[in-house]
Amino acid sequence: MTDTTRTYRSPLRDAQAQQTRMRILDAALDLMADAASDTDLTIDAIARAAAVERRTVFRHFESRDALLAEAFRRLGERLGVPTEPATRDALLHGPRDAFAVFDAHDGTIRTALHSPAGRAMRQQSVARRQAAFAAALDRDLGHLPGPVRAQVEAVAHLLFSASAWEVMKDYGGLSGAQAGQAAAWALQAMLSAVARGEVPADDQTQTED
Repeated sequence: MTDTTRTYRSPLRDAQAQQTRMRILDAALDLMADAASDTDLTIDAIARAAAVERRTVFRHFESRDALLAEAFRRLGERLGVPTEPATRDALLHGPRDAFAVFDAHDGTIRTALHSPAGRAMRQQSVARRQAAFAAALDRDLGHLPGPVRAQVEAVAHLLFSASAWEVMKDYGGLSGAQAGQAAAWALQAMLSAVARGEVPADDQTQTED
């Protein structure tokens, strides 16, 4: 006899689950500003802030680290700024698009940079961001030796980062829009230099005179 039982998914229930998930992520971001250390950003604290049970948090996120990684991505969604550029063009234009937005959320960005909880969130997103940058730059850097490619990718990470925005504002006196233009120009100039064969020295292959 054939089992014709079908699993029914309720659109309303799915929508409610998504709303709960977003509420948990937003609660984590709201707590970020007040947490004295990343250990204060506990599952219990997030559950209380989101007005859900602890077990509900774990139904949506397998671990605290997974929650923090998603919360950092949610911050990018809140700001309308992707933290993991999907294409080469998204990477090259990213600073110009993002840094002006950062100006409108100055306090939130600085908290994400300097608070222990903010650093913990960013740390959980590093692997995905590295993979996104590597894929976006593969056309330009695929021919380079590994150590040299790593140096160029590291500079790209720096130029498309809130840290670059902050330094150019605080030390260069630039607006977010100006900082974004400068960072985008520097990214393009760096890739143009790579195309001409001008790349950082690979110290591992250098010998003393």
